[in-house]
Amino acid sequence: MPTASLLPLFGSAAGPGTLGGPAGGGAGGGARKAAGPGAFRLTEKFVLLLVFSAFITLCFGAIFFLPDSSKLLSGVFFHSAALQPPPPPPGGQPRAPPQPGGGPVAAAAVAAAAGGAGSLERIRADHERALREAKETLQKLPEEIRRDIRQDKEKLLQDARGRKEAGAPGLPQRLFRQPVGAVGQEPSDPAVRQKRDKIKEMMKHAWDNYKRYAWGLNELKPISKQGHSSNLFGNIQGATIVDALDTLYIMEMKEEFKEAKEWVEKSLDFNVNAEISVFEVNIRFVGGLLSAYYLSGEEVFRKKAVELGEKLLPAFNTPTGIPWALLNIKSGIGRNWPWASGGSSILAEFGTLHLEFVHLSHLSGNPVFAEKVMNIRKVLNRLDKPEGLYPNYLNPSSGQWGQHHVSIGGLGDSFYEYLLKAWLMTDKTDEEGKKMYYDAVQAIETHLIRKSSGGLTYIAEWKGGLLEHKMGHLTCFAGGMFALGADGAPNDRTGHHIELGAEIARTCHESYDRTSMKLGPEAFRFDGGVEAIATRQNEKYYILRPEVIETYMYMWRLTHDPKYRQWGWEAVEIKVISGCAAQDVEYCCT
Repeated sequence: MPTASLLPLFGSAAGPGTLGGPAGGGAGGGARKAAGPGAFRLTEKFVLLLVFSAFITLCFGAIFFLPDSSKLLSGVFFHSAALQPPPPPPGGQPRAPPQPGGGPVAAAAVAAAAGGAGSLERIRADHERALREAKETLQKLPEEIRRDIRQDKEKLLQDARGRKEAGAPGLPQRLFRQPVGAVGQEPSDPAVRQKRDKIKEMMKHAWDNYKRYAWGLNELKPISKQGHSSNLFGNIQGATIVDALDTLYIMEMKEEFKEAKEWVEKSLDFNVNAEISVFEVNIRFVGGLLSAYYLSGEEVFRKKAVELGEKLLPAFNTPTGIPWALLNIKSGIGRNWPWASGGSSILAEFGTLHLEFVHLSHLSGNPVFAEKVMNIRKVLNRLDKPEGLYPNYLNPSSGQWGQHHVSIGGLGDSFYEYLLKAWLMTDKTDEEGKKMYYDAVQAIETHLIRKSSGGLTYIAEWKGGLLEHKMGHLTCFAGGMFALGADGAPNDRTGHHIELGAEIARTCHESYDRTSMKLGPEAFRFDGGVEAIATRQNEKYYILRPEVIETYMYMWRLTHDPKYRQWGWEAVEIKVISGCAAQDVEYCCT
């Protein structure tokens, strides 16, 4: 820095009251030349150099030796502010004189001095400790440094797991109330009790063999007696365990429920680098964990459900908020099935998140889950619907329908189920869900429901305005859905909806009864002179689908007609043998 630039610190050449003027008090000041580099004596230059050196030393010391601490800075500013006198009162009023004994300003000064001394001691101690640690690190070999880093990471992960297990920070308190019917009573009818015990025996047989041959994996192949993990769940394991939790609890299989809970606590891990089906993971894992929590009140199920729900949120990062079908839950990158109508999302998949995500918001206190699924409704309600029907494909980028294919079975089914159950779940206050459901049912009745020449009511599929007179096994859930939604049907159509459910149940029973094995095919047709029969080879198989039995259950609960119990028992009595084939339906077992 040039010496001339420091001159204003010492005053100007001619100003009064400065070192260069008459009032400066210096002898012979009037004869001194104007201030400049050559006007300083040797001693003055030496003093100036000393001041300059001290200033530079102070600056460098502050830069390299003072700790980088926002707390220190805030403390300095705080104490400085405490030492400043208060601003003058408004209106030019004189400030009150200081109080005897120094008043608050003096007290603040004393406190600041004490605090400053303590701060300096802490700074010195921190500085010395940092120097020691740096010296120790520099003396280590690179392998030792890497090992220490790995150990520190492991310790942090263990601490994080310990905090989660200790109480799931951030989750609000929820008063647990066990739902009515979570644990039932023994039936008085001995025949019914015997059948009930048989069903429980079948469940125990299935559970014991899963535990023996495939414990911790997603499912068991019963013929080969090997475990199998579907790529629908990526690397997440234990789908059978989580999906069976509510059944184990309701059947009062207490030991089995306990061991399943322990596996969930110790082994259920969502920190995987893999692509999963958002729909399948939601209904199997999130739904299974939520059901187990609401039945048992065990906090581990709530924590795990919320943890997994948070990992699914990136699937909604699309231009419309309609979620991707597939998601890498580590990277957050999503995509859709390559076969799905030009990169579209599927109605039954993005429409089957609502119940779980609303409950996740309730249990976590985080509204984002409910906001995501409510946005799906907003997108759907803005779209024109062909004949009031919902096509199975919707592009998440453009927000427009894909191929105009409408099905109440595969690709569409559970969307309608969730609309109804969302309304029921809110004690019938979700008016938007109610309207969407009953409007959809009206369009289905008008354009898809038909009656065969033999008097069987069925639900066809709609493709670009043309009907395909085929009904899938998946569509058979609709009988129970119509009956469940009967109480609340508009225009006094409660009886009509019950009747419609009964007719669908009868048709689906016929699809079972018209095979020699008495188990229904994957799809059956009403054309070419046939009714409720599979006519194509790729539809002649049964893969343990529950939809027909589900409709029997709803119809029994709502009507108490004993035939529905009998139909359900008929299916229980069927023994499926590996490699079996019937005359008109082939059953393939893995």
